[in-house]
Amino acid sequence: MGSKSTRQPAQFLTITMLWFYALATVAPVFGLTGPFKRAQRPQMGWNSWNTFKLGINQTIVEGTAQALVDTGLRDAGYTYLVMDDGWQNLTRGPDGRQQANATRFPSGLKVLADELHEKGLKFGLYSQKRQLIRQYDNCGGFYGNTRPVQERFQIMSRALKNTGRDIFYAVCQWGHQWPWYWADQFTDSYRMSGDIHAKFRDDGNSVCKTAYCLNTGYAGVSVLTMIRKMREISGFQKKGSWADMDMLEVGVNRNFTLHQDQTHLSFWAALKSPLIIGADITTIRRSSLDVLLKKEIIGINQDDLGVAVSYVAELSKEDEIQVWAGPVKYKRYNHVALALNYNVVNHTADIELPWSKLLGFQGCKNGNVRVRDVWEDKDLVSGKESITLQEVVQDQTKVLLLSC
Repeated sequence: MGSKSTRQPAQFLTITMLWFYALATVAPVFGLTGPFKRAQRPQMGWNSWNTFKLGINQTIVEGTAQALVDTGLRDAGYTYLVMDDGWQNLTRGPDGRQQANATRFPSGLKVLADELHEKGLKFGLYSQKRQLIRQYDNCGGFYGNTRPVQERFQIMSRALKNTGRDIFYAVCQWGHQWPWYWADQFTDSYRMSGDIHAKFRDDGNSVCKTAYCLNTGYAGVSVLTMIRKMREISGFQKKGSWADMDMLEVGVNRNFTLHQDQTHLSFWAALKSPLIIGADITTIRRSSLDVLLKKEIIGINQDDLGVAVSYVAELSKEDEIQVWAGPVKYKRYNHVALALNYNVVNHTADIELPWSKLLGFQGCKNGNVRVRDVWEDKDLVSGKESITLQEVVQDQTKVLLLSC
């Protein structure tokens, strides 16, 4: 999520932010095929926070739903529409349940949900355990609760399962207590870091760079730093429980270059993060929309293997070049490689990729490696042992699909 500094303090005293991605039907969506099946693919959709913060309302939701259809995003796979914080009243009803703000949502959530379902979309809501906040005087702490966070998330997981409905359960505690070790027991996705913000390389104050350091929830993590944090934990990605690198800033910051937009989506996709759009898609620029619609990039994210790429340290150079690679199952291709030039001094770079170094890809016995340059929409000619990518420009990521 983007920075949430505008929230009232009482609303986030503990790490209890939950998203519920409720499916319209029990038809297969992201691998959910029966009562409470674990998600076999990362979720795709749109979330209100990055653009609208607490200003979400019925008109915005209805306009966004129509835009998801009209732009082709729904048909590309972005089917979840999630209302983040701001949809609810600050006080609960007499029965203790959260209720929608009647001024912002005059028709009520049931009518709104029906509208979304009729458009082939899935309705999602942000929620939080505010009743627990009143019990635990924790003042923002992550370790002071008398009940372990794992137990509290598991209680909600069981409650959702008992509904008999397919519900995608996504939790957020910003990577604290290292959820990649335990979240797979009861959640479909989990946030692995503090919040992203709409910056490509500039972080907020005191943002740390690795997965195992402690960030505040509203840290302001840049795109490049979020990618850096995945070096240690990309191997934890697996079907049924996805590390969430936070919402996409593609189209949110209009100062992002085309190559920065492409790099952002490429790494989120290849690292098997959920792809949740944060931009106002009713006004998004065409170039950013085209990035979000890129079929091959979506295919890498949604493949049947569900294996994230890994960092290739031997081919990378800190603050200059990053190379990542891993298996994929997309059409005739069985491997994917990403090569990023993020050098702020040298604006172009030649990057050599030896086949034997690409983490499981050994080239082809006959020497004929099929190489598809995804963003350039063309097939490349390679050598038997390697390929050299010439003049990769600053902040550009080359995404190569490989096969024999």
